[in-house]
Amino acid sequence: MDLSKDWYRSEFVSHEMLEGHRKMENELDFYTAIADGNIEVVQANCNEQAFMNPEGMGKLSENPLQNIRYHFVVTMAMITRYCVHAGLEQEKAYNLSDFYILKMDKCRSIEEISKLHDAMCIELVTLMNDVRKSQILSKPIVLCLDYIYSHMHYRITINEVAEYLKLSESYLSRLFKKEMGMPFSRYVMELKIEKAMNLLQFSDYSISEISYYLSFSNESHFIQTFQKFTGETPLKFRRKNFRTEWELKKK
Repeated sequence: MDLSKDWYRSEFVSHEMLEGHRKMENELDFYTAIADGNIEVVQANCNEQAFMNPEGMGKLSENPLQNIRYHFVVTMAMITRYCVHAGLEQEKAYNLSDFYILKMDKCRSIEEISKLHDAMCIELVTLMNDVRKSQILSKPIVLCLDYIYSHMHYRITINEVAEYLKLSESYLSRLFKKEMGMPFSRYVMELKIEKAMNLLQFSDYSISEISYYLSFSNESHFIQTFQKFTGETPLKFRRKNFRTEWELKKK
């Protein structure tokens, strides 16, 4: 299929209508700001509603809603890769990417997608800010964290991770506590509770299903552990925080 004629015609129309794209360095600066954990710059960009500004936004679809959907996916892909390169755990980064793209797919207006875009950027820049503040981690701990994130829905023990890394359990335990500031088991549990909070807030899964998904021994154990870490039961947390629309938290 020869599309050269269509391409030349499209290029001519764009030039005649003075349709230019945003400067690449501006986009790259924004991705870099997120990866660097620069919350102020990203917050200012969100406050300006830059993502919704049609000036310089390439036309990927004749349908305005579909056009911004495509731009969201492109932006998400770029930010994910910038964050991984800057030190975010790869599995966590790609899981966040999948999560937000699936959420975007359910949005029914440009305004909804714009709100979701801003919420996504704020969450990632805050996450990267924490990454930047944390100390430099050794290779075994980086691999350990990647293993934890990719096995979050299993029961994870330090023994199996030590075997995976071909290290002694006692050595890995000491190294983990030294670099992460807490025992391995507590770190895993905090991540599971964080995941549970997200599922309670943004999904329709039942408490029993969440308990099973995160490999707690039973629902009662999950409820007790959740309350220990958060100060309230999963049901109470969901009633207070469940929402179906994304809202950008103002700093």
